[in-house]
Amino acid sequence: MKSHLLAIGLSSLLLVAGQAKASRLQSWYFDSKQNQLHLTTTSGIQPKAFLLDNPNRLIIDLPGTSFNSDSVKKSFGNAIKEIRIGKPDSKTTRFVVELAPGYHIASRNLSIKGDSRSHWIVKFNSFDRQSNNIPGENREDVAINSTDASTFAGVVNLGQEMKGISSQIRALLATYKTLNPGIFFLDLDTGNYIDINGEKRFAAASTIKFPLLVALFQEIDAGRIKLTDKLVMRRDLRVGEAGTMKYKPVGTKFSVLQTATLMMTISDNTATNMVLDRLGGAGKVNQRFRNWGLQNTAIQNLLPDIPGKNTTSSKDLVRLAALVSNNRLLSSNSRNQVLGIMRRVKTNSLLPAGIGKGATIAHKTGTLRFIIGDAGIIKMPNGKSYLAGVLVQRPNHDRRAGDFVREVSRRVYNYLNQATVSNIEPNSSDASSGLRLRTR
Repeated sequence: MKSHLLAIGLSSLLLVAGQAKASRLQSWYFDSKQNQLHLTTTSGIQPKAFLLDNPNRLIIDLPGTSFNSDSVKKSFGNAIKEIRIGKPDSKTTRFVVELAPGYHIASRNLSIKGDSRSHWIVKFNSFDRQSNNIPGENREDVAINSTDASTFAGVVNLGQEMKGISSQIRALLATYKTLNPGIFFLDLDTGNYIDINGEKRFAAASTIKFPLLVALFQEIDAGRIKLTDKLVMRRDLRVGEAGTMKYKPVGTKFSVLQTATLMMTISDNTATNMVLDRLGGAGKVNQRFRNWGLQNTAIQNLLPDIPGKNTTSSKDLVRLAALVSNNRLLSSNSRNQVLGIMRRVKTNSLLPAGIGKGATIAHKTGTLRFIIGDAGIIKMPNGKSYLAGVLVQRPNHDRRAGDFVREVSRRVYNYLNQATVSNIEPNSSDASSGLRLRTR
């Protein structure tokens, strides 16, 4: 069965620098194959949930979260009859997951967890069959542990927002009023982060090639593809814009390694289309992206995607970088090859322009007339590593967007590079206070 994806009110997600923002429902989808409901909001929330009967249904409230419609209803088959979204009050978005007649779900067979405070996964582990409804309506609250969202992408213990540098970036943004950014940085040492509209979905441009590269190396790890395999350049895959493969005749053969390297280092669009084709097309890779927890990342068009239909978010790109860094998606050998290719990217005018001497970056850029972006893994000379994702919507070819990314990169690097006396971080092992004092 296929997954169902619905984007909610993207055009209305405006960043107001320096102001606190209520959360909005960014996107949701129900994966009928795995019986999982994914919810993504623009900022951190703590869901509340309870079960009701007659009819049997799960209620999930997202406090402080709005969406741009009065109601939404989508029908499904099998155990899940339909999912409805509404507003019980002006400050809450409510999901109602109604089961088909004859099905029942107990709280012990249900889990609600977050891989960040803005991405929650509702998992229906199993359903019970019942022939008759119980008279009346009973309510059973579903416990959602607040520590479920204490890790980012399930691999990095979240610390605190880096408020000092976040305030600097917001103040800087006030001088770039025509730009609309999504920014997410994560310090791998402390788990501290910068999140400015991190879940906002943007046109991905060529940053989409990062998840494609990882998907390709997953297939290599599985033994279904070899780096020495030959890919044939077909006419329907040969395209213009970035790259050199377009100058070769149709029918030219390239190794998988050569194709993947050109896709990343010089952002070759023909190479990208050949990789996507070898992976089975957009439908298959999009499902893989969602399985990784990338809720805003999807491919709709072959490259070059001039209209900007392929999408991602800065937080999705950092999620992927966190999973790769922690060996959750690839073997150690494939991880090293992926990072080695990404360190050879030729365009170094965005994030790399802001990092200091002796630092290294494995990254991928993206550029369209109305969007620029860069995402990667930075290792500093002092041994600290951090992850970065920046996407900026801009007026037509506005070069100030590049200036903004470079300045953000420089400020974050300098902030993390300065001598830090102490940091207060969450410590799951300290049940009494939930905090620890760390000195470096």
